[in-house]
Amino acid sequence: MNKKDFYLKKIGRRGKIDIWLVDGAKIRRDLEKDFTNFAEYYYFPIIPKYEFWIDRESVPNERRFFIDHLLAEWRLMDGGMSYQRAKEIANQKELSERKKAGDLEKVINQKSEFSPEKVHRRLLDKTKDEIDIWLVDGRLVRSAFDIGFTEGGHDLVYQYVPKNEVWIDDDVFAKERPYVLLHELYERSLMKSGLTYLRAHRKASRLEWRARHSEQILDEFFLKFLIKKGKI
Repeated sequence: MNKKDFYLKKIGRRGKIDIWLVDGAKIRRDLEKDFTNFAEYYYFPIIPKYEFWIDRESVPNERRFFIDHLLAEWRLMDGGMSYQRAKEIANQKELSERKKAGDLEKVINQKSEFSPEKVHRRLLDKTKDEIDIWLVDGRLVRSAFDIGFTEGGHDLVYQYVPKNEVWIDDDVFAKERPYVLLHELYERSLMKSGLTYLRAHRKASRLEWRARHSEQILDEFFLKFLIKKGKI
């Protein structure tokens, strides 16, 4: 893939590192299916060493958190630290910034508990098996429940997702939501039938990859689950 195909805009620079807004949908389709909200060289070597990539967001209100995370992670790994340890430290820094921004207060209910319902934005659809598909506030999910939440999730993987619910991150643009939903529903169906998360996730990733290159696969899957494609 040519660089200009997915680079959208240079949005900043930190020292000698250029920060690029990129078209994550194109990257996931044609270059790296596991690219999510952001990444840097030491996690994805396909990224030039002195660049940070940040996916364009449908709701662009988290870039400062992502940049702080990437700076911490990159500097620690550039100094020789393992990815896992660098990520843990970067996550703590990011969570601290999210707390300062007041995100946690937005999801606390009258019992002073984090409430999953507080992140619901809109019910998109319901499957034939009565699984509710919710568009959720991805920023609040990451701030209060799971900093690693990206694109989507469901109740059989994440304990904070209510029973019989699938969540779609509102940062995902409408044109890409169907592929994320396909992944989550197929993965969930495999886990319900007894597969481990790891095996189900791998199978779902392969199906998602194929669907991104074949509209027919997506249409047949939605028909199977009785989902109205236009509502997602």
